[in-house]
Amino acid sequence: MALYRLLDVLPIFSGDDRITRLFTLVPGSDFGADALRAIEALGGRTVPWSEACARPHDLVVGASPKGDLGLLRGPHVLLPHGAGFNKSIPGEGSADSASGLDPAYLRRTHSHAPIALHALAHPDQVARLAATSPRAARRAKVIGDPTLERVLASTSLRDRYRAALDTGARRLLVLVSTWGPESLIRQHPGLPARLAAQLPCDEYQLALVVHPNERSLLGTYELTERLAPALDAGMILPDPHEEWASVLIAADALVTDHGSAALYYCAAQDRPVVSVHRGGGELIPGSPMHVLLDRIPQLGRAEDLVDALRAYRPGPGRTAAQAAFAPPGEAAALLRTEVYALLGLAPPAHDVAPRLLPAPAPAPRVPTAFDVHVATTAAGIRITRHPVGQGASGHHLAVEHGAAAEQLARSAGLLYRRPLPASAAPVDLAWTAGGWTRHALSAYPGCRSAAALLPCGGCLLRVRGHEQTYAVQVEPRSEDGRIVRIDPAVALSAVHARLVSPQPLPAGPTRMTCLIGDRAFRITLRPATDAEAAQVI
Repeated sequence: MALYRLLDVLPIFSGDDRITRLFTLVPGSDFGADALRAIEALGGRTVPWSEACARPHDLVVGASPKGDLGLLRGPHVLLPHGAGFNKSIPGEGSADSASGLDPAYLRRTHSHAPIALHALAHPDQVARLAATSPRAARRAKVIGDPTLERVLASTSLRDRYRAALDTGARRLLVLVSTWGPESLIRQHPGLPARLAAQLPCDEYQLALVVHPNERSLLGTYELTERLAPALDAGMILPDPHEEWASVLIAADALVTDHGSAALYYCAAQDRPVVSVHRGGGELIPGSPMHVLLDRIPQLGRAEDLVDALRAYRPGPGRTAAQAAFAPPGEAAALLRTEVYALLGLAPPAHDVAPRLLPAPAPAPRVPTAFDVHVATTAAGIRITRHPVGQGASGHHLAVEHGAAAEQLARSAGLLYRRPLPASAAPVDLAWTAGGWTRHALSAYPGCRSAAALLPCGGCLLRVRGHEQTYAVQVEPRSEDGRIVRIDPAVALSAVHARLVSPQPLPAGPTRMTCLIGDRAFRITLRPATDAEAAQVI
């Protein structure tokens, strides 16, 4: 986390050929290997600790007072590496002191190399520092939070981030976990998998933001193996440097422990947030996170998530964020003014502005086989899909041919195929929609219906035992100037359920209603034309 905070502020030197940026790692960190790999991935130049200590520097910038930072010679600038100084780490430094404001570490640093600037995000933090470390407080100034300003500058990219994540009209639920024994991922390791199994995949998308320290302790391989059930169901695991923040901007709701990432979410938007923190020795009473957790709903069981989100009332998030961050807008410019004064240089003439956050990557795994639950109501046919194996079996198993395991394809009640990309072969060979649906019913004797999604957006459906081949078309919805569409594969499940029921179809085209969550979509079912059956898929 300290490294990523440094990377957020180093752009204040951008465009200045008088500045050379070097990285070194203070010995003793449990997370050093991942920090060095992250620097290497960015193309940063590192120097060994012994070499860094052997020569003077014009400026030393750190985001944590821990370790032998004072052995580095030069004016020191200390940045916070979180939001709000909310945690006290048992067994580290002074008892009950906020990590980052611990007088034991600050005195140790000052004894070697006095801090020239302690940049803080809120006036209350200066007062807290003065109460425990008066000497350090004399060099403290309220600068603001450069990471927050990157978040706020990027909020207009929310739609772009959601498009990058393939969120669509679903609600993006983000879980955030700090590190250590009281973190969400330690206290509730099964929560991501339970939520992935419980939440309908056409109504919700799930993401998990894990603190870089926890990722470093476990390693990416171990972490992803532990989270495999949720990741297989389509959960997003964003990169710990910048993607975590763009995912928070994209979020519709948050589940948090006592880590400070939630404060960035609350500062950017007042959307539902619930807590899974059950107390312990780390959260500092009266801190911004304590203010937040004391006023938001608690999530008891995963099954109660929707009720907990519904119980959230606007206000607590903004209050907590205001206790952690000074009014934003000038952090990068203020910090640049201060550090260039320490360097004895005039800042470059160009302005410095927060860099926008990059678009996050979509989930690398998406479900392609679904247990489909069907409920026929007066309003229409309600379809609720869950990734196969995540819960109880439904009305039928819907499987995407060519994307799911062959064993699942052979068990499918509804087997469907999406169009393949155009071929560059000198002599092409491709199925027609009618040809493939006939082939599928022959090759998979357990399958009741086979369907081909057509390039034009409609579908061709063939049901075993029916002489007729059907065309399926779904109408989009209009909502407040936006268009909402569903994946045609969802509509196919509604049509399949209708066609395999004992109720006969009326003559001619049939109009149906497919219900997904609180939305209704109109479906037209009619006999397919020869031209539709001949479309290449």
